[in-house]
Amino acid sequence: MQERLQKILSQWGIASRRQAEQLILAGRVSVNGIPAHLGQKADPEGDRIEVDGRPLKPANRPKLIYLLLHKPAGVVSTCSDPQGRPTVLDLLPAETRLKSGIHPVGRLDAETTGALLLTNDGDLTFRLVHPSHKVSKTYHVWVQGQPPEKVLQIWRQGIVLAGKKTLPAQVKIIKTRPNGDKTLLEIVLKEGRNRQIRRVAETLGYPVIHIHRTAIGPIQLETPKESLLPGHYRLLKDDEVDFLQGAGSDLTDKPAG
Repeated sequence: MQERLQKILSQWGIASRRQAEQLILAGRVSVNGIPAHLGQKADPEGDRIEVDGRPLKPANRPKLIYLLLHKPAGVVSTCSDPQGRPTVLDLLPAETRLKSGIHPVGRLDAETTGALLLTNDGDLTFRLVHPSHKVSKTYHVWVQGQPPEKVLQIWRQGIVLAGKKTLPAQVKIIKTRPNGDKTLLEIVLKEGRNRQIRRVAETLGYPVIHIHRTAIGPIQLETPKESLLPGHYRLLKDDEVDFLQGAGSDLTDKPAG
């Protein structure tokens, strides 16, 4: 069955779709001995696909892995870091880290803690981070001060950041310190703009102290039966994988960008 080359490369854990596009544009991918072009389709079962002269063999396709990680503070959500900071991949066994093509799905700020998905399913990653995809993410956020209901309502309705209004959000108070110096909020978002929670809180006059992501859709760090400790991870359950695959299934197979 023919599929776009960037999708094939992402499914094999070679690169994300965007990275695969760059490989193709750089002339590092060929099909049946001919340099590939962007948008080209191929059949991995019948065509000889090579990356840097090395053929992709269906038998070598890595087993798909889906993990939920409890990201600690001070760890960056990337595969490598030019500043030498620890990355989320450093928390995994070397064999998983080096051979599977696993990578984080989206990002959390270095000091933000909590739920982060890791997978080598590049096609699923593409669908989950696509702008039109909206899986809810739940955060527990400590902010300075005690925001009144009118401020929370503004947050719920959305405010303009960099010329674009944020989507409606669920925002409620969980608890407030007796002296009123800080408040714990539960915030549920269906978008993930850069440092969105911090920027909105700062704009409204209640700067963030700490952000902790507790859940991605129904996938939670803590359940009545288990609690995932910082730096630890677990395999996703079958129904959790089904949820993620179903959540992104409405997106058509279009080139990234």
